Amino acid sequence: MSSKKVIYSEVENSGIGYYGLLALFGLFLLGGVIAFFTMEHNGHYITGMNNQTVWGLPHIFAIFLIVAASGALNIGSIGTVFGKKIYQPLGRLSGLIAIALLIGGLVVLLLDLGRVDHVIQMATGHLNFKSIFAWNMILYSGFLGLVGLYLWAMMSRSRLAKKLYRSMGVSAFTWRLILTTGTGSIFGFLVARQAFDAAILAPLFIVLSFSLGLATFLIILMAAYRWTQREVGDAILNRLRYLLAVFILGVLLLEVTRHLTNLYATEHHGVEAFILGGGNLYSNLFWYGYILFGTLAPLALIFCRLLKNSRAALLLAAILTALGGFALLYVIVIGGQAYPLVLFPNAEISSTYFDGVITAYKPGMWEWLLGLAGVALVLIIITVAVKVLRFMPLSLADSVVDPHAK
Repeated sequence: MSSKKVIYSEVENSGIGYYGLLALFGLFLLGGVIAFFTMEHNGHYITGMNNQTVWGLPHIFAIFLIVAASGALNIGSIGTVFGKKIYQPLGRLSGLIAIALLIGGLVVLLLDLGRVDHVIQMATGHLNFKSIFAWNMILYSGFLGLVGLYLWAMMSRSRLAKKLYRSMGVSAFTWRLILTTGTGSIFGFLVARQAFDAAILAPLFIVLSFSLGLATFLIILMAAYRWTQREVGDAILNRLRYLLAVFILGVLLLEVTRHLTNLYATEHHGVEAFILGGGNLYSNLFWYGYILFGTLAPLALIFCRLLKNSRAALLLAAILTALGGFALLYVIVIGGQAYPLVLFPNAEISSTYFDGVITAYKPGMWEWLLGLAGVALVLIIITVAVKVLRFMPLSLADSVVDPHAK
């Protein structure tokens, strides 16, 4: 089969449907703005957060988007770094989605801090290099810069851009691995929390980024090409389908390893019993949200022979994978805070300040609005970008992407 030249173009449809879609996303964004100013004026006591649960639902949205941003870039990296030509037409869209996801995640993170002015202090040189949070500020800004240069190298026609194309791809790929390691290390370094204290969280977040990034990329890719009535061949979708299964299994392997390691150590038996068999929200989210619907169900949809080449099944598998990853992050971050700090091992603690007590947390309306606004911002950036710049190939048919390319 001979391959055709890949042609990129802007999305030409600018009718009522396009602006209606932007208006819908804009409503969610407006809700987030209202939520931010309401929390800023009244204080975070109007949310479900408290002195024990300081990272609430907006942080789950933010971490999800940041981790997915790193993984979304993986699609372009496969084509650039590893020379897989079938993935190269997806490189531009991959970079765009990565930047949009990171911006959306960082905006939610910034607006949930409570003191936005602290970021100004960090930007003007007041960085505490003993803090993993400070390191992540550098990693996030570096990621945006490198991916921007990577996109320039892909989209520019200059000779310099062509020479730097692979170098920029390798640099962005390496940086994204470091970025996700830093995000996972935020929790791995917190030795005071029984649910966090594990070095395996860094590689877990790396593989989780592969899974969430690809799932998010698939959802946006299939929706965008369906909306614009452009063709996507089975060759590229099947490559992405089975790649998603590999990443899902990778996350499952590391998550099982993490829990088995904790069960081996006596000091973690309490938190493992709370997460795995506590009969609470977190154990239900783990077993049903992550294991059943977020892992086993997508794998069944991918490998079922009756659903081979089914695009609806692939889209559903991607959606369930994303929701399952969200549930896992909720269990890790909020479930880890709900379990009480073990201040004095092998001793019973009793006081009037919730020592030894499971923390109750229920997300409030303002937290949902702020988190969903981050997702809306991501979609607005992508929707506008594909309208004004050439990020999407006119066709991803089998004859264009050439499935026999090595």
